[in-house]
Formats: sequence, structure tokens, C-alpha cells
Amino acid sequence: MDKKATLRNPKRQSVARPGRPVRGSTTGRPLMAALDLLGRRWSLRILWELRDGPLGARSLREHCDGMSPSVLYDRLGELSGAGLVVQRDDQSYELSEVGRSLGEALDPLDQWARRWADGN
Repeated sequence: MDKKATLRNPKRQSVARPGRPVRGSTTGRPLMAALDLLGRRWSLRILWELRDGPLGARSLREHCDGMSPSVLYDRLGELSGAGLVVQRDDQSYELSEVGRSLGEALDPLDQWARRWADGN
């Protein structure tokens, strides 16, 4: 059974949450909170790499071009705190139901980006 990650996070940046001020917005609008969280370095890449299933920290770092462990754990802590990622009993990480729904929401953007890259 999955459980929420209990990751060490030095809280250099607080977890972006709807209803609270975030970088670039004092309103706390849900979209602004989501953009703040997803705009943090490596956040989208971590979510993207987890889209096909659970990965351990070492595998996740390898998939993410060897990002530093401290950045990985900071981002996993933030993504976990936002409810997008969970740590499994075997210590691997996977998308939560909310994280999977975000992936579905990003699919049209991925399709657009592919067309854009092809010059269409």
C-alpha cells in the first residue's frame, strides 16, 4: 500500500498551494500555485519520468540526467507535499492519482509541442 512520502526537505521554497500567495502572485489562484510548483527546476521532468510507473531515487536521477541528490529530494518533497507524488513501501516513487491526472492534462501540451518542433 502506498503512503505519502516522508522526505527531508529543507524548505528552501515552501510548497505551492492554492489559496496561498506564491512566487509571482499574491492571489493564491489555483493556476498560479500550479505554475509556481511546476516551474521549479526539475519538477516537470520528475513528473514526466514517473509517468510510466514507479522509479527509485537512483533510477530517477539517471533518467533526469544525474541531477544532484539534494535537488531531487527537495523537489520530491515539494511534489509530495502538493499531493502529486507518493513514496511506496519499497522506497520508490510514483505519481499519485492527482499526479496522474496532471499528466493527462499535460498530454495536449505535449502533442502541441511535438507539432511545434516539427514546424507545423
